[in-house]
Amino acid sequence: MTDQNQKELGNTLWGIADDLRGAMNADDFRDYMLSFLFLRYLSDNYEAAAQKELGNDYPKLADEDKRAPLAVWYAANAADTAEFEKQMRRKVHYVIEPAHLWSSIAEQARTQNGELLHTLQLGFKYIENQSFESTFGGLFSEINLDSEKLGKNYQQRNDKLCTIISKIADGIAKFSTNSDVLGDAYEYLIGQFAAGSGKKAGEFYTPQQMSSILSEIVVLDSQDPSMGKKKKLDKVLDFACGSGSLLLNVRGQIGPSGIGKIFGQESNITTYNLARMNMLLHGVKDSEFEIHHGDSLLNDWDVLNEMNPAKKLEFDAVVANPPFSYRWEPSEEQSEDFRFKSYGLAPKSAADFAFLLHGFHFLGKEGTMAIILPHGVLFRGGSEERIRTKLLKDGHIDTVIGLPANLFFSTGIPVCILVLKKCKKPDDVLFINSAKHFEKGKRQNRLLPEHIEKIVTTYKYRKEEERYSRRVTMAEVEKNDFNLNISRYISTAQVDKVIDLQAVNHQIAALETERINAQNMHNSFLKELGLPLLP
Repeated sequence: MTDQNQKELGNTLWGIADDLRGAMNADDFRDYMLSFLFLRYLSDNYEAAAQKELGNDYPKLADEDKRAPLAVWYAANAADTAEFEKQMRRKVHYVIEPAHLWSSIAEQARTQNGELLHTLQLGFKYIENQSFESTFGGLFSEINLDSEKLGKNYQQRNDKLCTIISKIADGIAKFSTNSDVLGDAYEYLIGQFAAGSGKKAGEFYTPQQMSSILSEIVVLDSQDPSMGKKKKLDKVLDFACGSGSLLLNVRGQIGPSGIGKIFGQESNITTYNLARMNMLLHGVKDSEFEIHHGDSLLNDWDVLNEMNPAKKLEFDAVVANPPFSYRWEPSEEQSEDFRFKSYGLAPKSAADFAFLLHGFHFLGKEGTMAIILPHGVLFRGGSEERIRTKLLKDGHIDTVIGLPANLFFSTGIPVCILVLKKCKKPDDVLFINSAKHFEKGKRQNRLLPEHIEKIVTTYKYRKEEERYSRRVTMAEVEKNDFNLNISRYISTAQVDKVIDLQAVNHQIAALETERINAQNMHNSFLKELGLPLLP
């Protein structure tokens, strides 16, 4: 699909959302819009697989017959449906009943069927509890089909849903239904809704260019990035995964067959549901990912709370964009928590290092961690200084990347990326200062592909460039009291040009001689003409 078509699809979907949401706020309508797009993808993928499975037995209907072909087959082959669904679970990992397919739902909407709302309710419950081998309880919990925002009574709500679904069906009918196309459209809509959500967007959206930097870094060989990408990542973790875009970016970098399993954690219920839909919509099978709804700081996920070191889950790559300077209330027990015990607790005013230590604890010895944090972690004192100092002395901080300001919807502050490793070869810290390398936008600044490539290439080859990147010895870092403020190590100030005063004097004298000669010649012309001479 061309970039133009992708943009057209995104604009079509956003236009529908903007036209139809009416009194409903953007955050609420987002959940309806994205859920219907998700149902469209699941249905089309399922129907394509069913057609392949049934071959010549798949019904061929006349153009005027708007029934779902699978509904026709089910009606004629009731005795065979159980075996068919067993095969579909094996091949595509899920089942959708014919009545709940997007084509059936869209036809009900087109004909203003009074049972559409009821059919949707049953369909969503079926997908949550029965479609997949894994249950996806609460997947559509944020979509209240009984909400008065849709209408005051059942009839009004049903009519509103008919309008919304008909518009979506018409709008996206001409576009491809493969996972890459609809997946990109899903990401586009999340970004558009995020742009309109202000600071709340920080809860669930990491701009794609930021995701690209982190994902491109963590897939490289951890000991020698110049060797290129690893062939396989067994396990990948994002403990503040939002809508899952970072995890999907890592998967996209190394390829679907190059990742064993994706693990994500998210505390916001709405965003947690978005992430699960996003995984499935991008063609990640339910057996290939695990997203947990919970609080990473409390470490309430059983699979990560293993006290036995021999059974501890370790990850080949850890990525994260946690909430910046999040206020938390650590308990006394947490000072003995296995994640924090060796380093101490982050201050109540900013949990940045608590998030970092959580992810770092689960990083494997041959893994790479990349995390987005506010600049304060580089230089703040107190307990943060103690944590930073120990990480540096132990040789775990590999690279510090300074980014431009105003890249996020949620904040205008400049941020940095820290790259950490359990075992790293270079006995120095690479500093990259890309704060001045961006394209200015009206609301947000943007990193262009060339800016991203420059950052990643500099990291990959550990290149040094005046006023951009520098490898700093641990001795120099220690001399600076383990302060990682980038300006201490890379100066972006332009050096004033040295002026040779003697040369300037010679130049002035030459110009004066030239002026006198020109005036004498001019006066000679005036004298010939009998005109007054210049003084």
